[in-house]
Amino acid sequence: MKRALKLTVNDEDYEVLADTHRTLLEVLRDSLGLTGSKEGCGFGACGACTVLLDGKANLACLTLAFSAQGKQITTIEGLAVNGKLHPIQDAAVRYGAIQCGFCTPGWIMSAKALLDEKPKPTELEVKTAISGNLCRCTGYVKIIESIIAASEGK
Repeated sequence: MKRALKLTVNDEDYEVLADTHRTLLEVLRDSLGLTGSKEGCGFGACGACTVLLDGKANLACLTLAFSAQGKQITTIEGLAVNGKLHPIQDAAVRYGAIQCGFCTPGWIMSAKALLDEKPKPTELEVKTAISGNLCRCTGYVKIIESIIAASEGK
């Protein structure tokens, strides 16, 4: 059964018709065309679908879209402003933390939630914050270095 769904994504209001069982990830990708968040596993184990809900990291593949109504949703597409990368995105590029790029939106969103809450995290806090984001290409060293660099303004 389809119903009207109102979402605020990246500071823009959207209204779509959606089945009540659709996940936030499905609506973001299929209905809104915001394909930055990825579906890696579909059951919350990889973190590729991480978005922010009211500033907190959230797995979009496990979140029913209708439960996100009334919340501020931020996706990877919402981080760059006027074509200028967010400092975390910029550091990821400069530190070579991006390989295939599939997991990148998820760990960047997890890092954003961390840095918004704790601007100067320790290495252990960074590791803990991204522990739900799986990457098959790196050993996480460059990812961690880039997050710390972003926190230090480097």
